[in-house]
Amino acid sequence: MEGQVAAAWALLPDYLAQHVLLSAAALALGVAISLPLSVLAARNTVVRWPLVTLAGMVQTIPGLALLALFYPLLLALSAVTEGAFGFKLQALGFLPALLALTLYAMLPILRNGVAGLTGIDPAVREAADGVGMTPAQRLLRVEAPLAAPVVMAGVRTAAVWTIGAATLSTPVGQTSLGNYIFSGLQTENWVFVLFGCAAAGGLALIVDQLLGLIEWGAGRRRLLPAAAGLALLGLGTAAAAVPPLLAATAPAYVVGAKNFSEQYILAELISGRLTAQGADVARRDGLGSAIVFRALEAGEIDVYVDYSGTLWTNVIGRKDNPPRAQLLAELTRWMKDEKGVVVLGSLGFENAYALAMERKLANSLGVASLDDLTARAPRLTLGGDLEFLSRPEWAAIEGAYGLRFAREKSFNPTFMYRALSSGDADVISAFSSDGRIAAQDLVVLADPRGAVPSYDAVILISPRRAKDRRLIEALTPLIGAIPVERMREANYAVDRDEGKVSPAEAARMLGVGSKP
Repeated sequence: MEGQVAAAWALLPDYLAQHVLLSAAALALGVAISLPLSVLAARNTVVRWPLVTLAGMVQTIPGLALLALFYPLLLALSAVTEGAFGFKLQALGFLPALLALTLYAMLPILRNGVAGLTGIDPAVREAADGVGMTPAQRLLRVEAPLAAPVVMAGVRTAAVWTIGAATLSTPVGQTSLGNYIFSGLQTENWVFVLFGCAAAGGLALIVDQLLGLIEWGAGRRRLLPAAAGLALLGLGTAAAAVPPLLAATAPAYVVGAKNFSEQYILAELISGRLTAQGADVARRDGLGSAIVFRALEAGEIDVYVDYSGTLWTNVIGRKDNPPRAQLLAELTRWMKDEKGVVVLGSLGFENAYALAMERKLANSLGVASLDDLTARAPRLTLGGDLEFLSRPEWAAIEGAYGLRFAREKSFNPTFMYRALSSGDADVISAFSSDGRIAAQDLVVLADPRGAVPSYDAVILISPRRAKDRRLIEALTPLIGAIPVERMREANYAVDRDEGKVSPAEAARMLGVGSKP
């Protein structure tokens, strides 16, 4: 516990600085866009309803989905700007998070701005017109001061929403306080989860109080409290934003990882070998399967570990299931020819999707294979990870065996395994290299029809690093060096309830060594 707390504190300066910079930029951009739109909507009833409705519709989109949607949009736009103007937009990290959070911040500011301006007594406007004020003078000298308290209430709401939603930016590659929460959930490090929640909540509370001080001072025409609140807010934002801005130079290598324990461990292993050479390394953890490959292809990350079956079905779109060696050879050739991506080789173990059950239940039902499961499935509940039920692999299994479950549920991988013991699921989409299979005495159901392809863990290198000798020489010794038994032990060391270790410590357990 003490080690986890110390690790959380050590990460706080970077995570907090990145979170503040992102939230402040999104809120400032939201204010800059929403205030002029508020004036337009308040004065023109034709555009008022469409603007407020559109801003409200954005709020109905789940935050994580909105963040993810900006990634492919920016990727497409980046291809256009590169062809037309010779530069690429960053589709991963800060920019998609900034755009999504800006949209989230707009509704309360826009709605309160319209309410504040339309709520002014018409007699006040008539008086302003009567003394000869122009529309601009009336807005700045009369309407804006009267509407300011209502507008500030909207800004305060937007600030709290933005700071909270910024924790969701981790899956699109932006460092934030959400890194604590996402990595903590995957590795069952509840200290990290609580630390991330507490830090985000504390930041939101402080910002809300400082904005409240500005609102109170402005409402009572007391400049000192308003100026003090504004100064404290500005100084705090600047202090947090300076470190990441000073460190904005691109690192030598960017290592990516998906959002489960094994990926964190392997990213630590790769990072350790590169830093041992004196290279600067940045991490992009917690990325989705589709995002992480497209980021590699676009050169926004340089290296990560993926699985041959995932690439075969999701990237190439193949539905056949050749032998392991043939699949790996064809995959390597296709990646090089079509994408410019280097498949350096297999790490030596496979992490395949496999349906698993508790041994006691499997024995009582007489289920040892997916063929056996077919007749029993209509009375059982299937639990999959967050991606499984929408992946081609599940479609292939479902089609090959005609599986029809009574219910299908999606879980975070951590809670998916716990769902078996709690009775929330009878069958789960386990991972064959997961140590929890043995620890929980699960039965992995055989796949006699070969519906699922092989899933060798392979190192992928981006096109822009395809000839980087330093990178290739550092990582080549990892090829074939990690047996599945050792990977299971490392995974379980991170995932177990008692005596758990960090992904960095688990990477050292693999026995490969951090030095090339």
